[in-house]
Amino acid sequence: MDVGATGQDERYRQAAAAFGPALERLARAYEADTELRRDLLQEIHTALWRSFAGFAQDCSVRTWVYRVAHNVGASHVLRSRRANSAALASLDELALQADDDNPEHTVGERQVLARMLDMISRLKPPDAQVMLLYLEDLDAAEIGEITGLSAGAVATRIYRIKAVLARRFQQGGRDDD
Repeated sequence: MDVGATGQDERYRQAAAAFGPALERLARAYEADTELRRDLLQEIHTALWRSFAGFAQDCSVRTWVYRVAHNVGASHVLRSRRANSAALASLDELALQADDDNPEHTVGERQVLARMLDMISRLKPPDAQVMLLYLEDLDAAEIGEITGLSAGAVATRIYRIKAVLARRFQQGGRDDD
């Protein structure tokens, strides 16, 4: 079945070209360590290539790519958390945690992004996944298709997470939204 393998290879090449930068951003959001991030990105690409063998086109390629990438990322986080025994926080717990950041260090786009990703990384994987997909500009229906949640549940989570993040930024001395 060389035709199938060729089709699989071509689908992968097209997806990697179209979504490569987004996959790198997702890997960065899931893993802070540079070496582990490279491994995660390679794992995402391997899983993506393998997944195209069974891609039935019952969703868009974009949705498929994000679904595969987030499943690999979520599995990576769970493995990492189990290995490191790091405590995950629920959305409510994150809202109650004290903000340890110095407001002077949050000036500038990079610090703001790093701080936001840090807060998101403290969420349990389902909440973090929803927010990362939202930040990749997917709508609630697309996120629901990827995560298995209803569009209404996704919209509610996004609203709550955004409110918590806004509160956390305000507590950290930020005046802008």
